[in-house]
Amino acid sequence: MMAEFAIASSSASNPLGAAPFPVVPPLQRVGVIGGGQLAWMMTEAAQPLGIEVFVQTPSRSDPAVANAEQAGYATATEAIVAPLNDVAATAQLAQRCQVITFENEFVDLKALQALADQGVEFRPALSALAPLLDKYEQRSHLQSLGLPVPSFDQLCPEMTPEQLGLGWPLVVKSRRHGYDGQGTFILSDQAALAQFWQQLSSPPETWSNAFMAEAFVSFERELAVMAARSLAGEVVIYPVVETHQQDQVCHWAIAPVSLQPSLNQDIRDIATTLLNQLQVVGIFGIELFLSRSGQVLVNEIAPRTHNSGHMTIDACRTSQFEQHLRAICGHPLGDPSLLSPGAVMVNLLGFEVADHDYGEKRRQLATIPNACVHWYGKFQARSGRKLGHVTVPLESQERHAALQVVEAIEAIWYHQTLGI
Repeated sequence: MMAEFAIASSSASNPLGAAPFPVVPPLQRVGVIGGGQLAWMMTEAAQPLGIEVFVQTPSRSDPAVANAEQAGYATATEAIVAPLNDVAATAQLAQRCQVITFENEFVDLKALQALADQGVEFRPALSALAPLLDKYEQRSHLQSLGLPVPSFDQLCPEMTPEQLGLGWPLVVKSRRHGYDGQGTFILSDQAALAQFWQQLSSPPETWSNAFMAEAFVSFERELAVMAARSLAGEVVIYPVVETHQQDQVCHWAIAPVSLQPSLNQDIRDIATTLLNQLQVVGIFGIELFLSRSGQVLVNEIAPRTHNSGHMTIDACRTSQFEQHLRAICGHPLGDPSLLSPGAVMVNLLGFEVADHDYGEKRRQLATIPNACVHWYGKFQARSGRKLGHVTVPLESQERHAALQVVEAIEAIWYHQTLGI
């Protein structure tokens, strides 16, 4: 191990036979394709490191620009306002920075490859993203690595349930551009599948490559873990968190999770295998199922900072955003361990259509002992939209105590205690 907190490291053995990375000074100027809350929190994390962050985003009202302007960050005035798939704008971004990273995975790899061929540095590399952006291809890649995944198949209108052989209920996912529950459908029977095809608004000729199907996993808990890999091949892994989803949207996460040592090791092995095989530079979020039979299965990979890692800002020695910047800029990786025995993170999701800053609710949330309220600066609410989050470091690891904090936060935010 390179440090007492580094759960895994590949730098010493270099199992992939890659040439050692040259020792170079850390980079200081980072470009981010995307300007939402993830880019904004990365911009905040960059300040103590002396790193400048420049963004490409469709609107100056996006959090990474509007919040940075409010905070007085000079780079906010140099934001490139353009669609995320505008490669000419990305070329302009490359002129202002030394390395480009991503806020989300909805990118045009083929177009960006032309820039990479001209010497633009992307981290993670485009080759690390390529097997992951299409969910069917991602699942196939994970399976090829011997990582445990739910049963899955391509989904075409002409396929019968017998051909799929995945049983009911059936989980259908958009292969591209699905997030926060969008593009995920749980179908109960053949009639629901037939109705699914009938209700699609896209042209029928596009359906064959648009969706995948997977077996519904009867899980005991949903889990997630953040893992980062440096230029030198060092891997650090954060404490595993339990997440709770409603309508396929994360409502809360708690850490740490009480698991058998063998399951913790399984998760560490999954993260290390994936990051090393792809030679990732940066941080990834890995979503998992713990099945009722006690098996860990990989659900999805987010090749970036991730909502399940938000508690690391206040609850860990190194936040996921600082860790990502450390990795892509060539700094040594930081300590991912918890600062307190436990922690809770609750998403503040939109529950109505409104223009509102929810100032009074935020003031009430701030009165909860040890609460850290993060507001993303979005004043147009809609159902399920992520408007902010609250993290509360805890003095115990008891799950019951953590869930009581979740209830208190959600009672304030939603005006009632939600079922947990």
